[in-house]
Amino acid sequence: MNFQKVYTATDIHIAGEVFRIIDDVPFVQYGSLKEFDEQLPSVFLEEMALLLNEPRGFAGINGCLVVPPFTDSGDAASVFFNHEGTLPIHYGGVIAVVTALLESGRLKEKTAGEYFIETLQGVIPVIAVKEKEQVVSARMVLGECTVVKTDVPLLDASYTVVQADQRYALFDNKALGLKIELSELSALKKWGKNTLQELKTNPDIQGVILMDDEALAQGKIKTVTFRKDGWIVRSPGFGPTAACFASLLSRGGIEVDQTLLNESVYGSFLESKAHHDGKVQFAVNGRAFITGLQTFVLDPTDPLPKGFLIK
Repeated sequence: MNFQKVYTATDIHIAGEVFRIIDDVPFVQYGSLKEFDEQLPSVFLEEMALLLNEPRGFAGINGCLVVPPFTDSGDAASVFFNHEGTLPIHYGGVIAVVTALLESGRLKEKTAGEYFIETLQGVIPVIAVKEKEQVVSARMVLGECTVVKTDVPLLDASYTVVQADQRYALFDNKALGLKIELSELSALKKWGKNTLQELKTNPDIQGVILMDDEALAQGKIKTVTFRKDGWIVRSPGFGPTAACFASLLSRGGIEVDQTLLNESVYGSFLESKAHHDGKVQFAVNGRAFITGLQTFVLDPTDPLPKGFLIK
């Protein structure tokens, strides 16, 4: 085999959502994280396709590049991207980066357990607990999360618009008669596809959440989140979890300081808690697991140098 390009990466998942932390940072000149992000599509486009597309990746994988911090307070800086391009923030990716850096020894363990990751949306603090060389839990406070509008009609249902890491249309499954179960995945996919099609007239909506709050009295909900491209997010999602919490809080379904457990359609969990410190903020707990340390190669005779994508 004749190697044309070689890349190393760490694969890690949080509640089922996969992140690929790529070690081979492009050699470009940049004075800030914003400049690095702006140059990334032009200097790393082929590599992004190679490492995220099949046969090496798949439609639901997320990419991360880690660079040295730009501020004295930061421990590392990171840019996140997927098949659509770079992302302003990915909260799950922040915890993935902290976990990978701590467990690989690239980030020195702190007594207080608080680490700071610079992103395009500012410096994100993460509280990580490490036991026996493993990060067993990580907690972060999300940015502002607010209910924008309620009871927006759509076909035979209505939804709530919530701004979290992105803008979501949140639907209650009681009015739709859907079950958030793996056995109902085909019906859920069909509903998600149709709903996203109808929402195309509202370009501000970047994701759709279907929520089942039947077990809310026990502090539990179930959700399934659809990305704008129709892909189902494998985890409950940090942004969607906060969006659901904000909606439930606004209508009195849950109180500040209560704990909310969000279960995905695949049976994974994220834990969230709201607290009031001048304004309501949402903290989400999760744990990341490294699944592989990989080396990817591109043979110059490979007929699929940019890969392909099945959705």
